Amino acid sequence: MKSESLVLLAVDACIMLLGLGILLLQQHPAVDYSVLYWGAGAVAAAFGVQCFLLRGRFTHDVWLLPMVMFFASIGVVMLGRLKPVLCIPQLRWLIIGLVVLLAVVQLSSKLRELMQYQYILGLLTLVVLCLSLVFGTEIGGSKNWLILGPLQVQPSEFGKILLVLFLAAYLSDHRQILQESKRRFGFLRLPPLRFIAPLLCIWGIAILMFVVQRDLGSALLFFCMAVFMTYMATGSKSYVFIALAFFCLGAWVSYQLFGHVRVRFDIWLNPWADPAGQAYQVVQSLFAFAAGGTWGTGFTHGHPGLIPEVHTDFIFSAVGEELGLLGGTAVMLVYTLFFFRGIMIAMDCRRDLYMLIASGIAVSFYLQAFIIIAGVTKFLPLTGITLPFISYGGSSMVSGFIMLGLLLAMAKRE
Repeated sequence: MKSESLVLLAVDACIMLLGLGILLLQQHPAVDYSVLYWGAGAVAAAFGVQCFLLRGRFTHDVWLLPMVMFFASIGVVMLGRLKPVLCIPQLRWLIIGLVVLLAVVQLSSKLRELMQYQYILGLLTLVVLCLSLVFGTEIGGSKNWLILGPLQVQPSEFGKILLVLFLAAYLSDHRQILQESKRRFGFLRLPPLRFIAPLLCIWGIAILMFVVQRDLGSALLFFCMAVFMTYMATGSKSYVFIALAFFCLGAWVSYQLFGHVRVRFDIWLNPWADPAGQAYQVVQSLFAFAAGGTWGTGFTHGHPGLIPEVHTDFIFSAVGEELGLLGGTAVMLVYTLFFFRGIMIAMDCRRDLYMLIASGIAVSFYLQAFIIIAGVTKFLPLTGITLPFISYGGSSMVSGFIMLGLLLAMAKRE
């Protein structure tokens, strides 16, 4: 089993280095041999981390990292194709993420002590999520960035980590009370208000992020994470019904009061009403999938550059155009395998706390991938979040490896 994981990692390395080599042979603009050196460094770092994990001292899982490196390899190659100037920075963030992964796995023994301070975790979650509400800078239409000198940080990427930890600690501690609800409201069974107040607060923050920051993606992600984790902890459909009613009411009020919310939903319902204006990105994304067909136009033979911000929000559209339905399906299948592996780890956990952390992380990754893929294919309104480990972004890459480290730690502790 250990040798098979190294073989998969070698396949990932071939994807990255072969893709970068093709760009060099075609004399792709702004791509030089330094990209190969950084790529080789990232591959060597990945093999080093995997060999460290194979010792079994900190984790028993050997499959998650090869899957993540598959995503990272696709992302690096597509960035070299779409925005070469960002290829080396992405490789740097990948190496930093691997180092952070090692640190998280080694420090995971302190996790149980940290989880005792659940209300401090909840307060930190609210602070991190509200940072961009107060001090945020608008980039790409969403006010969800903090400018710290030369760095652009997206607090919501780290807020989801704190949210998973807080919900896991709170729900595992109050699971019995939340399950044994005594109060009835029609067909709903609910505990006293003080026990569901933290959940209502998180749902309210999600709606606020959507309205104030214009960040539908993060709002939808946090909201769904809270709903899924609450249902996994309690098994009560009452919380799901209340959450959906809360969200629908908030969406309807936002649609009536705020113009930018109406624009986002109108584009989703009928992008062809303004194909050269506000719906331009969605329309070009649909054209890209149509051009790709089943087999794709071939690597470097498409025109994904016609889509604005294709290296972040719409990188899956570039994958669909140049690698076709087969390439896009392969990416989605590996995300599904990652989710399946995370849920298997959660099911093996004997403690409710660790089970909720593992399942929360697995759900977070899968939801994020689903929301952005659904957005670029017009299945859902367009969102502004990254495709995990594939889209460009330092905040996304580092936070992803932190969550991966926590998931690997859960595989060892149980």
